[in-house]
Amino acid sequence: MGYKPQYLKAPQGTNVRERAAGLGTDPGFDLSLFERDLVPGLHLEEVLDVDLSALSGGELQRSAVALTLARRASVYLLDEPSAYLDADERMSMARLIRRQVERQAVTALVVDHDVYFLDLACDRLMVFHHPAEAPKEGAGRGPFPMRTGMNALLREIGITFRRDADTLRPRINQEGSVLDREQRASGEYYYEPAA
Repeated sequence: MGYKPQYLKAPQGTNVRERAAGLGTDPGFDLSLFERDLVPGLHLEEVLDVDLSALSGGELQRSAVALTLARRASVYLLDEPSAYLDADERMSMARLIRRQVERQAVTALVVDHDVYFLDLACDRLMVFHHPAEAPKEGAGRGPFPMRTGMNALLREIGITFRRDADTLRPRINQEGSVLDREQRASGEYYYEPAA
């Protein structure tokens, strides 16, 4: 299993290139995939030789995801891969994760709070719920197709989304607005009803 934890440690005295080269001796690490697809796909060229401890949060995040996806695995667990990334980096990251998972015909479990990121990266969704009075308890449901899962999640938290006509990014509807009321009535909290 390939695992990228939520909280990353940046040891001093090594850089991304050295980390990849060291892992490259492991038969489970695909150094050519790392260099050919992941470094350019996550725009890591400029940080390959920078000490890990000197990287920004976003640079460290992109490096960690690249190093994780270069490991041969049938399942990847990526915990908060969009953390510390700006909007454009999040979209690039989501598309890269999806592309790599599809190319390798593997499974990725992506834990994230960014609705648009999940929409771009995933084709199925699990919904987790924990009661406010017992936050360490809870239950998961799914996996669902994206439409079903997103509607279940948004119904539970009580908001509706529309897609921006120009960017296609999700925007929260104002509670009680015409669109909010229409979407709630139709049961379509995220994806607007098909025409």
